[in-house]
Amino acid sequence: GVELTAANGTQLLVPKGFLHGFVTLTEDVEVQYKCTDVYAPDCDGNVRWDDPTIGIDWAMCGPLPDEGPQLSAKDAIAPLFADVASPFRYEAAE
Repeated sequence: GVELTAANGTQLLVPKGFLHGFVTLTEDVEVQYKCTDVYAPDCDGNVRWDDPTIGIDWAMCGPLPDEGPQLSAKDAIAPLFADVASPFRYEAAE
């Protein structure tokens, strides 16, 4: 993980097709994205934020609220990683 703030001016490149997520550390926050193309919802996908097989330690960012994180409607119904049909294909070199 990496902390992005206005003060440190850090940006993070997430390569096309890579799964990513974030947690905000303040209540008054603005998140901005740069994308490679116009947003296409039909090409969008997601994975459950707390999928135990991924193993993200969200507590490293600070304590989560007792009621859990505030999620978008889309993220609230996200599937587990194992249930996602990936558009990518891996072929091992022989």
